[in-house]
Amino acid sequence: MEPLDKDLKRELRALGPNAAISETVAAWPAAVGDEIARNAWPARFQRDGTLVVHTKDAIWAFELGHRAAQIAGRLPGSPPLTFRAGPLPEPAAPQTPPHAPPAATLEEERQAAEWAASIEDEGLREAVARAAAASLARRR
Repeated sequence: MEPLDKDLKRELRALGPNAAISETVAAWPAAVGDEIARNAWPARFQRDGTLVVHTKDAIWAFELGHRAAQIAGRLPGSPPLTFRAGPLPEPAAPQTPPHAPPAATLEEERQAAEWAASIEDEGLREAVARAAAASLARRR
């Protein structure tokens, strides 16, 4: 098998300037740092190759405009930059790990097993007993 990376990039470039936006978006956070990345994000390339970056507000656009050459030098292809107030992507919601249910007491496990005892299928009976025990433990 041969890697398709070079062929794929060549074909995407043939589609026009915005084909390279994914490469720029991937490089953006490392190029500018967390604070700027929260307040400014690459939006699109203009036909002349200028990267339009949306900012939180005009103040950010003004301030980052003074650092355009420095930021461009850290991006793939070092495109010219223009900053404008515009919509930013929504931040990703932090993913919290699912909480393990509290451990059931022996009495709660006994009660759950009693409730599930009339279920004939062994696998289903055990699953219902575990769910009932977890429910009883959470109620505490």
